[in-house]
Amino acid sequence: MSTVEVVSALQHTLGPDIVLPGASLAERRHADWSGLSAETPLALLRPRNTAQVSAALAICHRYRQPIVTQGGLTGLAGAACTRATDIALSLERMHAIEEIDPLSATLTAQAGATLESIQQAAAGAGLMFPLDLGARGSCTLGGNLATNAGGNRVIKYGMARDQVLGLEAVLADGSVLDGTHKMIKNNTGYDLRHLLIGSEGTLGVITRAVLRLRSPASEVATAFCGLGDYQAVTRLLSEAQQRLPTGVSAFEVMWPSFLDYMLAHVPGLRAPLDGRHAFYVLLESSSSGNTAQQAEFERFLGDMLESGVIDDAAIAQSRSDAAAFWRLRDATAEFPILMPDLIAFDVSFPIADIGAAALHCDAVLRKTWPASTVLTYGHLGDGNLHLIVQAPDSQGVGQDALAHAVEQCVYGIVSEYRGSVSAEHGIGLKKRDVLGHTRSPAEISAMRAIKAALDPHGILNPGKVLPPV
Repeated sequence: MSTVEVVSALQHTLGPDIVLPGASLAERRHADWSGLSAETPLALLRPRNTAQVSAALAICHRYRQPIVTQGGLTGLAGAACTRATDIALSLERMHAIEEIDPLSATLTAQAGATLESIQQAAAGAGLMFPLDLGARGSCTLGGNLATNAGGNRVIKYGMARDQVLGLEAVLADGSVLDGTHKMIKNNTGYDLRHLLIGSEGTLGVITRAVLRLRSPASEVATAFCGLGDYQAVTRLLSEAQQRLPTGVSAFEVMWPSFLDYMLAHVPGLRAPLDGRHAFYVLLESSSSGNTAQQAEFERFLGDMLESGVIDDAAIAQSRSDAAAFWRLRDATAEFPILMPDLIAFDVSFPIADIGAAALHCDAVLRKTWPASTVLTYGHLGDGNLHLIVQAPDSQGVGQDALAHAVEQCVYGIVSEYRGSVSAEHGIGLKKRDVLGHTRSPAEISAMRAIKAALDPHGILNPGKVLPPV
């Protein structure tokens, strides 16, 4: 087989409008936001429908041609990065919102639709799609599902997989799995939907999904709290989940290192509280119709202040107040500019262990690299900890070697606490070699067996997720 034959076969079947040769892609980006490098692929496929995706995969399967599916290229694990020997498959033309069913509270969309367009379509029907990420305007449904994206409100609504009732996907040989059902209850054998969600393009190409919509939040109460220790943080979370009538929709925790750095380096931010605290919590509770939401929220926080669980709190009295609180948490978008050589971690632990695990990481990192900057924050309500490290290369080993040493340090602690090396960003290429810190040899062996059964020639996103044998 020659690469010329593969591209020629694809062009003959699909046409030049669908198949663009690599030589014509000079202005196109081929890497995601992981910081990993990528090469211009042999060709780029831009199909308009599932039938064309099926035809393309059947040809690649026949020629044993590696193919990498790409969404909005906003991933952080390198799963969408291409090599010069790959063919890239973009679903950017498959972006239709095909149906909204108010009675079933479902929305059916093609995989190339952006998250923001889905949110807007749901809102136009008086409903809400709860998955939300900072990259909402660029990230696509297919990528969100392929990586099982998380976001800020997992604590109330769950991960991306929890928003899906049915899927359509194309397997490596071109076979189409049409599981686009609208039923919440569908207990009919193996759930292929959940097998494909989170597989990062290694088991099939997601082309369409039936999404579960919710009632929109008409009342949102938000507060920024200062607390004295980690025990108080977990007590606040537990009390809020039990006592707030509509539960907790966000519980974002910021260590002082994070808040101090953001206030010092990002213009326009201001501290919501006077004085310093050991921990800061952005607490949100949303309701679709509870008119007493704000009063109940303020009463709860008053009880928490009186009992000493929290030391201080600022309660948002308007949407602009709430937005100002969220700007502190969302200022992470500035990291690539503020810290070009940052080493970022997206890990998770049992909630009870997060305080100790974060302290352990911070202490070891500062001891090993005394001049380093270490920032800690996370979606504590679902056990997700984000750690940002910038360590100077004081020994002249090079940035890659330094990053590897820092990663080995942090992932070693993750393994010690039986945590996860990836909470919401996926494995891709970046975390492939540390998968064994979280998954046992038996689990990885089972993953290999599934991969071999669905993709016997190994053409789908080769080299990603599973470590080399």
